[in-house]
Amino acid sequence: MFAARISGLGTYRPERIVDNESICTSIDSDPDWITSRTGIITRRRAEPGEATSDVALRAAVGALESAGTRDVDMLILATATPDFISPPTAPIVAEALGLGVIPAFDISAACTGFLYGLQVAASIVRSGGARRVLLVCAETASRFTDPTDRNTAAIFADGAGAVVIESADDLESDGVLGDVVLGADGLHHDLVMMPGYGGRDRASESLGSTTPFITMDGKPLFVQAVERMSEAVRESLDRNGLSVDDVAIFVPHQANGRIIDAVADELELGPDRVIVDIDQAGNTIAASIPLALGRALADGRLHRGDRVMLAAFGAGASWGATTFTWPALSTTAT
Repeated sequence: MFAARISGLGTYRPERIVDNESICTSIDSDPDWITSRTGIITRRRAEPGEATSDVALRAAVGALESAGTRDVDMLILATATPDFISPPTAPIVAEALGLGVIPAFDISAACTGFLYGLQVAASIVRSGGARRVLLVCAETASRFTDPTDRNTAAIFADGAGAVVIESADDLESDGVLGDVVLGADGLHHDLVMMPGYGGRDRASESLGSTTPFITMDGKPLFVQAVERMSEAVRESLDRNGLSVDDVAIFVPHQANGRIIDAVADELELGPDRVIVDIDQAGNTIAASIPLALGRALADGRLHRGDRVMLAAFGAGASWGATTFTWPALSTTAT
């Protein structure tokens, strides 16, 4: 059995910046209300013709440069907004990277996609199934957002983050990943939904009644997110014999500023230990945690040896948390 460690990080934020004033041209709101309710000031949007595979490619290149290698045995892509329902987007990205004939597949766990991806990638590395795995999280969520929907128009955005996960000689190596606490509860599958026009959507007698956009039930979503993320963090800490006091930096999924604040309060974490990226990035679904890690590293808030806690909640409903020691690495951000 091998250990698995993070050895590279890359991020990509599309060039187009959309501020709250622009959002308010389509909804009955004002910029200050958006900021007070979501924590978002600006968000990034992909350009016309820029697909999920394109933003994924940019982050993946950065992660490989950060790791100092292009020699990977497998590519996993976590996304809720793939280029196609089929084929999967991961092989498209692997081909664009010139990685040759390697296993490449998508996983779908919505906003918890990065944590599910970490567990899958690290487990494969630990088992010896691959020496090095490239995990990419990429979204073009704005394409599925109704610009006239007050509940979602200001929230969802585009971007990508990627990490390289490779085998380590021992558990004392930098960046070694432990188990990820994961959970899901299908009872709450309807809190956040995005149509796929397959399966149940196709079984409907009237496709015209199905919205083509993301829908969200905000109040129960808030309650579930705070409760599940807090529980997952505590379970992860217990598994590792740690307390909240041992956490140097907390990087939650960037769903909503009020959710981040509520989870931090529940865990008694001060703002100096919480990474907030939603003000500049919006909710980028699976990409939000690696994007926030990239910002923390660029801002000098993340250092080798820091105990890092990650947590997320998303559609499904799904959730997860993990803790590990940050390695010595640089990030390539675009």
